[in-house]
Amino acid sequence: MRIPAKQHYSFLIQPLLWLQKRHYGNVLNPALLWGRRPTLFWLVAGFFGYLDRKSSPVTPTVRSLVCVRVSQLNDCEFCVDANGMKLAERCDSVEKIKALANWQCSDLFDQQEQAVLAYVEAITITGQKVDEAMITQLKQWYNDDAIVELTALIAFQNLSAKFNTALDVPKQDFCSLPIQPHEIPKPQQKSFTSPSDDNER
Repeated sequence: MRIPAKQHYSFLIQPLLWLQKRHYGNVLNPALLWGRRPTLFWLVAGFFGYLDRKSSPVTPTVRSLVCVRVSQLNDCEFCVDANGMKLAERCDSVEKIKALANWQCSDLFDQQEQAVLAYVEAITITGQKVDEAMITQLKQWYNDDAIVELTALIAFQNLSAKFNTALDVPKQDFCSLPIQPHEIPKPQQKSFTSPSDDNER
């Protein structure tokens, strides 16, 4: 990591560090950085804790698909590793997890998942934009409040992934599945012929 861990952390965040160690077997690497600013750490933990709650209008599997896809697009090794582990717990299809980086070419994702993943990429990939058609499609499954929460989850995972990537947070080998690296869809090249080409034919 580009910023080293501290030898001693504030008592204010000891409960969070203890919970992580109990759940994962180790303190998560990003926590060693967020832990330098206890107030920020609590805010970030509370934000994600709310978004990943059991009563969320977004299902656990879709939440994990979102987090892993954003992680792939941001090339965040730690995020892919940690979120991949959770996705493996929630998704009953190993093949779907392996295909996530190239979901457009797979028939393993239902229409709802495809709509969400298209929305994820429109928000995350520089140069792409969300359009009204995407929102209209999402409204087949989500009301306005749920779309706000889905958008918040995507935005939060982008924050987390960019934070970890900037500070070179390493993975911790939580996920044993060979999840493919990020795959950014390339815009299709339009082919055209100029008038001079037509004259030459």
